[in-house]
Amino acid sequence: MAPESQMIDRHGLSVAPALVRFIEEHALPGSGVQPDRFWTGMADIFARFAPENAALLRHRDTLQAQVDDWYRHGGARDGAAQRTFLTDIGYLVPEPEPFTIAATDVDEEVSSRAGPQLVVPMLNARFLLNAANARWGSLYDALYGTDAIAPLSGAAGYDPDRGAAVIRWARGFLDEALPIAGGWDGVTDLASAVDRLDDPSLFRGRSDKGWLFRHHGLHIEIVVDPNHPIGRTDPAGIADIMLESALTTICDLEDSVAAVDAEDKVAGYANWLGLIDGSLSADIAKGGRMMTRTLAPDREYRAPDGSPFTLPGRSLLFVRNVGHLMTTPALRLADGSEAPEGILDAIVTSLIAMRRGGSIYIVKPKMHGPEEVAFANRLFDAVEDLLDLARHRIKIGVMDEERRTSANLAACIHAVKDRIVFINTGFLDRTGDEIHTAMLGGPMVRKAAMKECDWIAAYEDRNVQIGLACGFSGRAQIGKGMWAVPDRMADMLAQKGAHPLSGASTAWVPSPTAATLHATHYHRIDVAARQAERTAEPVAALERLLTPPIAETPDWTPEEIATELDNNAQGLLGYVVRWIDQGVGCSKVPDLHDIGLMEDRATLRISSQHIANWLHHGIVSADQVEAALTRMAAKVDAQNAGDRLYRPMAEDGLAMQAARALIFEGLAQPNGYTEPLLHRYRAKAKLEENA
Repeated sequence: MAPESQMIDRHGLSVAPALVRFIEEHALPGSGVQPDRFWTGMADIFARFAPENAALLRHRDTLQAQVDDWYRHGGARDGAAQRTFLTDIGYLVPEPEPFTIAATDVDEEVSSRAGPQLVVPMLNARFLLNAANARWGSLYDALYGTDAIAPLSGAAGYDPDRGAAVIRWARGFLDEALPIAGGWDGVTDLASAVDRLDDPSLFRGRSDKGWLFRHHGLHIEIVVDPNHPIGRTDPAGIADIMLESALTTICDLEDSVAAVDAEDKVAGYANWLGLIDGSLSADIAKGGRMMTRTLAPDREYRAPDGSPFTLPGRSLLFVRNVGHLMTTPALRLADGSEAPEGILDAIVTSLIAMRRGGSIYIVKPKMHGPEEVAFANRLFDAVEDLLDLARHRIKIGVMDEERRTSANLAACIHAVKDRIVFINTGFLDRTGDEIHTAMLGGPMVRKAAMKECDWIAAYEDRNVQIGLACGFSGRAQIGKGMWAVPDRMADMLAQKGAHPLSGASTAWVPSPTAATLHATHYHRIDVAARQAERTAEPVAALERLLTPPIAETPDWTPEEIATELDNNAQGLLGYVVRWIDQGVGCSKVPDLHDIGLMEDRATLRISSQHIANWLHHGIVSADQVEAALTRMAAKVDAQNAGDRLYRPMAEDGLAMQAARALIFEGLAQPNGYTEPLLHRYRAKAKLEENA
């Protein structure tokens, strides 16, 4: 971060030089927005919205203090009593009259097609390119290279038996998605297969080597190449089956990145610009040689009548901005205070995304209730005015991950009904907020038991039911959370079909390979039909949602308590040490049993808050927590022994200091968020690195 003396004045704003250079030399040119007007307009937006942003955060604190008093004085924990109390303090607002969302110019990948969604950290160019290019994926590769086909091959070269198993699996998939008379197993040429389709409209055209089909809104390309090593062994010359996979990708500036200063913010914005204008590239080592990865081109086809057409070669991109809580030292306001980071994100990411043409898709996380959603709506109005964009060109995705938003979901949607295109659920952040909100109510059940609690079932049901009642079907995405175990694709195939079966039109996956395998679920399940069925359901009772997961009889054995504590401490340390020491915000972190989990900041929130809750209620002592941290630090060190960038955790190191603070200061953290402490310790680590 630039010293205060080096900050540059722009219409009363003190801006880091790196951010000034990026905006004036890269983001503004070609936008049609003149620099002076831009900085004047930005200063006006901060003057108007920064005070309201701060007031909203104070209101969060006020409500939490009232909830704490309720529990401190013996307030009832049942859903009915909670509903009355939360209504009395204004936490719950009246339900809006029935309405239908009305966003316009929404791409069909968002409005009317169901398929997988990737979330990718904005600071990693290679991951960004992989995700953007994951619009299409090889089914053969996804099956052959994962445990989806068991057992994994130990052969040094190509395993023909495993290859045959992949082909059998793929043929079975084609029988379901593209049924033909006699089945796909006996196909010797694609022309005859097309003639035998049960539904001839599924065939959409040809490429030089591909035969294109569309089923449930997703494309399937069967690649025919008799000269290919696989194709030459196939009676029909089929060399591969390409599936349209990640229809959409969320490029993340929030939970999966460690961005604590102007340098980090500019790096993220620059990668976003490279994605939008097509210039992003990354040099990678593959097969012992270096290669440059770039964005995939569109795919060209000929319709059955011979007319040419193209399909997108890349995923449709969203950008996830920061929420309302954090500020950034990259820009200071006229009073010297740091600027709200979410406001800066809204302005800069929209400025960049307007190059694309069409709608701009921004996911807004961690909003608490409809007044905060309405604030984001007005902020987006102001950004549109600054950039001369049509009203509601900026679309919003509202993440249903905080308790006050879940409890007021219809009102939240109503606050952005003319621009909303996405809602979703997420177990980790939502549970972290549940724990913090009811922190004083009693000790929480163990984390594994959380998933079996009735409030979670009500949360997942209400998200879909309310979305459908507000007209999301055919207009916007209803999403579900992440499959966090990237190496267990057989389990994902067995379990993640529950998401489209719930009526959700998208769900998060941890990799392009997982996106291709998850795409098969959307061929097996007709999401539009499921949504039509679920539209008739009554919305799950609010009282179920409002019953906190407090253990009525916390009679765990010492062994069970120790195991839970170790599980939380290991997961917390495994993530914190990479965040603080290396600036890595998302990675595959081994769990207590050495199973790699795709983790971001949300796992830290639930783990730290769970330990803080048990510590507060005397389930564990401070000495037990310290002992668990010491034990698990040794385990995390061993798990990272092969990482040349890894530094073993010292008892007084910054990573361990951050972990202790997250736990022992957990009750005082706003809504249980980890960002303030993480940013503080990462900034210290960067100072030490640069000293």
